[in-house]
Amino acid sequence: MFKKDITPGTKSKLKSSVQRGIRQSVLTTFPLLTPHIDAVLPKKADLTSIKLPDRAILYAVDGVPSSSSPTAPRGPSGAVRFVLSGATLMAPGLTSVGGRLPEPRDGPAPNGAAEGEVDGHWSRELAKGEVVVVMAEGKTEACAVGILVEGTEGVKEKKKGPVIEEAHYLGDGLWNINLD
Repeated sequence: MFKKDITPGTKSKLKSSVQRGIRQSVLTTFPLLTPHIDAVLPKKADLTSIKLPDRAILYAVDGVPSSSSPTAPRGPSGAVRFVLSGATLMAPGLTSVGGRLPEPRDGPAPNGAAEGEVDGHWSRELAKGEVVVVMAEGKTEACAVGILVEGTEGVKEKKKGPVIEEAHYLGDGLWNINLD
């Protein structure tokens, strides 16, 4: 989606009532983000909307672009060059050695963990259409954000086919956007 450089359009500082609405919308869409919402969208921060091509809107918190993606499949390090070129992530990259998908478990989440979260990893099956972050094996920062085109249960069964269509990855046009 953002393979080419992006020129930002009109910037608008949002009123606090609009910011509250956006916070609520994010929490409705991503309920597991509730314990972390103040880190993603702080109540007292300046929130700016920036128009992008194709009718997309980027939100910046105190001048820094913000994103919220609650789930994190992990791929082997050999796939990183493909991820960073905007390739669709395929099942073998997540089901082979070095790959990881959420592993459901029984019982309540440990103290302090969000529902479905264990040790910073998601332990529930993910559904088609969910927004996810992609982590590379051995790295602590996400390398891409995308949308599941197949639920994780189906991916584990089939072990082939497309899994994640990327919307944003390190080094793409959105990453390199100049907001000044």
